[in-house]
Amino acid sequence: MALGAKQRVTLDEFEACIALPENTDKIFELIDGEIVEVPSNPYVSKIAARILTFIGMYLLENDRGHLTGADGDYVVGGERYAPDVAYISYERQPELAQQDYNPNPPELAVEVISNATNAEEQRRLRLKLSGYLSAGVMVWVVNAQERRVEVHRAGHAAQEFDETSTLRAQDILPGFRLAVSDIFPQ
Repeated sequence: MALGAKQRVTLDEFEACIALPENTDKIFELIDGEIVEVPSNPYVSKIAARILTFIGMYLLENDRGHLTGADGDYVVGGERYAPDVAYISYERQPELAQQDYNPNPPELAVEVISNATNAEEQRRLRLKLSGYLSAGVMVWVVNAQERRVEVHRAGHAAQEFDETSTLRAQDILPGFRLAVSDIFPQ
C-alpha cells in the first residue's frame, strides 16, 4: 500500500510520515521516492522464517555477522528498505544500529514476494533490486507461489533456482548451503 500513491517525497517527509502515531506499528520503505507500507501475509512470513532459521543455524556454528528479520530496516543508496531477511558481517559493521534504520546496507537481502500477480508490488521489487545491486548487495528473490528463487549479484546475470537446486552465498557465508526444497513447506 502506498501512502500518497506515486507522490515523490523527501527523506525528511518520509521520516515525518513514519513517525506519526497511526504508523508506529507499521513497517514502511522509501522506494524511488515513494512511501510504501511493506506487504506481507502469514505464508510469506513462514517462508522468510524458514530462511532466517537456516542462516541462523549456520551462524550458530560460524559466528560471522548479524542476521535480521522483517523488522530489520536498512539504508540502501539513500533509500529505506525492509528486507524479509538480511545479513551483514561483523567486518562490515561490528554492531547493528539500535534505533531507526541500519546505516549500512546488508550484504545479503532476501525478499519474499507477497503476491506475484500484483504488478505494483513487482514494479517496486524491481526498483528495490536495482537499489540493492547498486549498493553491492546479493539478493535472493523468493517466489513462494512458483517455488523458485532468483539470485541477483551486481555485475552478474540473474540465476534462477528451483526445488532441485541448492543456494549458496560463498563470498558472504562460506560453506553455507540451502536446498531450495527446504525453503518451502511440503
